[in-house]
Amino acid sequence: MAMHRDMMPHFELYQPDSVQGAIDLAKAIGPGAWFLAGGNDSLDWFKDRNKRPDAVIELAGIKELQGIRETAEGLEIGALTKLVDVEHSDLVRARYSLLATAAGRVASPQIRNSGTLGGNLCQDARCWYYRFGVSCYRAGGNACYADTPQGMNREHCLFGASRCVAVSPSDTATAAMALDAHMVIRGPGGERVLSAEQFFVGPAHDITRMTALQPGELLTAVRLPKDWAGAGFYFEKVADRNTWDFALVSVAAALVVENGLITRARLVCGAVECVPRRLPAVERAVIGRPRNEATAQLAGQMAVDGATPLNFNGFKVSLMKNLVCRALRPGTA
Repeated sequence: MAMHRDMMPHFELYQPDSVQGAIDLAKAIGPGAWFLAGGNDSLDWFKDRNKRPDAVIELAGIKELQGIRETAEGLEIGALTKLVDVEHSDLVRARYSLLATAAGRVASPQIRNSGTLGGNLCQDARCWYYRFGVSCYRAGGNACYADTPQGMNREHCLFGASRCVAVSPSDTATAAMALDAHMVIRGPGGERVLSAEQFFVGPAHDITRMTALQPGELLTAVRLPKDWAGAGFYFEKVADRNTWDFALVSVAAALVVENGLITRARLVCGAVECVPRRLPAVERAVIGRPRNEATAQLAGQMAVDGATPLNFNGFKVSLMKNLVCRALRPGTA
């Protein structure tokens, strides 16, 4: 089992100034290449010596990966845009305040000043066992140590377990899925665009990764469609501490209410599954109903149908139910 160390293993450092240069470098280096954005997640891996890349490709000098731009379809946010800039952007706050709020709940001010939107979306699982070097399923072993009678699984999933029971740790991922964001990816094969629901992958699909990024590919931008601009938004994250902590459960909601009735809805919960968990059945159930306490209670109960708590995370069921209720109550968004 790996132990915390202060010394990182040796690696070569490259600092390209273009996306294509970064992609070409990764292709030339091969499997030992590692893309570095803000570094808050990567440097933890390196210091604990659980990841040992041959070469690190730092992306900070690539200007085309930074900034928030208006487009004909909505907004495009470069993957290297700092979380603090997303949080305080007038454009994001005016049209997609859900993402701005979620970005403002990530970790601490220090992390948000260095961390990037793309890095937050792409961070790896935060399971105790996996991060500390235990040979679990996700790390290539043959057991899930969190899913045992004595396992530390208080932070783990209620849904979607398939050998691994870790959850997505990203706050912005939950908001991005609720906004129907699309992820722009570039790699050796060119550019492709995936919806947020396609971008995040669970252990049944591929237990070795949490996103659809293939080796040598980069998330370059996040596109927010204008059809959700200015909707009613609600984001809430419950964690053990207000700063520097990951969600126990979170909820992101985008709602359109006309003449007192909900006409459109997207509801997503975080930290209850390996991917942000969209609630399509709940969305269908609330459309056409008034935004009142009865609708909120219906949504909350439906949201937790099928939940399978582990030994020490049963409290998440009622927490998830209550957060979804709050997202649908009148006056909250």
